[in-house]
Amino acid sequence: MVGHILRPAQGNCIPPNAVSPDLVARMSKSHEANVENQFGPRADAYIKGAILAAGDDLDVLEDIARREAPANAMDVGCGGGHVAYRLARHSDRVVAIDLSSEMLAAVAASARERGLSNIETSAASAECLPYEDHAFQFLASRFSAHHWRGFEAGLREARRVLEPRSIAVFIDPVAPGRAPFDTHLQAIELLRDTSHVRDYTVAEWLAALDRAGFAARALRTWRLRMDFPTWTARIRTPDLNQAAIRALQLAASVEVVDYFGIESDGSFLLDTMMIEAIAV
Repeated sequence: MVGHILRPAQGNCIPPNAVSPDLVARMSKSHEANVENQFGPRADAYIKGAILAAGDDLDVLEDIARREAPANAMDVGCGGGHVAYRLARHSDRVVAIDLSSEMLAAVAASARERGLSNIETSAASAECLPYEDHAFQFLASRFSAHHWRGFEAGLREARRVLEPRSIAVFIDPVAPGRAPFDTHLQAIELLRDTSHVRDYTVAEWLAALDRAGFAARALRTWRLRMDFPTWTARIRTPDLNQAAIRALQLAASVEVVDYFGIESDGSFLLDTMMIEAIAV
């Protein structure tokens, strides 16, 4: 049923941190609260934002979902729900997962407006999915993994809830392989959005997926032009942080400016990838 919000039982998932349980709990609550504060009030922008609501990647993802026709599908870190809406056309049931209850409420409302009665929402983290092993036949996550506090824990959870031989599709920005470019990207991402954790390289993605029990079967990469005013307005980046980003861009080396195609207003190119993986 559209709008049904499930909440996971607390303490069922143990984060892979070699620190005290109390510190882990404080870290988790702090990060999750930051994500909620960042994205909850901006739910409408994430549902209506052009760069998120459309794209060739969504079309490719929908083609894969059409081919697989899963009974139960999951959208992890659903944001504005654009993956869930596409999956709903080819699945009996879609669960949209997100940390933000405000975002989930907006997704549920949008699903009702679209006549999609097979989407349900669930408030949970990627690292602790409140579902049984092998309960799903398809999983997708788009522009979410760089916010996960435990990247590899999230991938392991994705594998756990999938039936063997099922398909997972991950879409996310990726970091360049060269250190100066990587450092610049992580810095501006964090200044723009303090819930940012890390953009991983393609090599890091492939290795982590392998360790989690996935085998990559297709990889696509492309570059997105990030319009600076839109990019910062969507998350309401404070003026001080915007100024800091522009200062970093203006102070960047010629190689960094060329690589990211930094324009006079701060707009730039962002490396992005889609990995289709099979649960082995």
